[in-house]
Amino acid sequence: MTLMDTIKKSLGFEIEEGPRQQPRNNGPGMGSSSPRSPRQNPNFTGSPRPRPTYEDIEPIIPEQPYYEIVLIRPRTIDDINYVVDQVLEEKNPVILDLSFLENESPANFKLAGDKIKQMRSRYGAQALLLSRTSEKNLIVISPKKVKLVKKA
Repeated sequence: MTLMDTIKKSLGFEIEEGPRQQPRNNGPGMGSSSPRSPRQNPNFTGSPRPRPTYEDIEPIIPEQPYYEIVLIRPRTIDDINYVVDQVLEEKNPVILDLSFLENESPANFKLAGDKIKQMRSRYGAQALLLSRTSEKNLIVISPKKVKLVKKA
């Protein structure tokens, strides 16, 4: 029995009985074709297993088959509005790099922070700080349906 036959048998699939090579007879008790008793054959169950039926299983089809994760470095308020649309309308997670707004336009950076707070409080969006260095300020924002889990 090959490895594939063993796997198929353990999963409950029928195995086609094809021509097999007869084991060599290497002496008394070695390779004899006499049937083994349950004590000698650990796979012996006494009765054949019933075949599983898959008719009562309902397939699970997600509402949205995939998520498009957008990585964006906003430079204007229009870019921030695009992020809000992606999270709230399209239900896609977004990774933001707010370092440009933080360095070049503090007023727009504050407005972006306010919009993120509103998304969290009003719509249940989740925001998680990924990295904050002198060069990057990465935040991931996801809609309510996509759960973010922070593990230490």
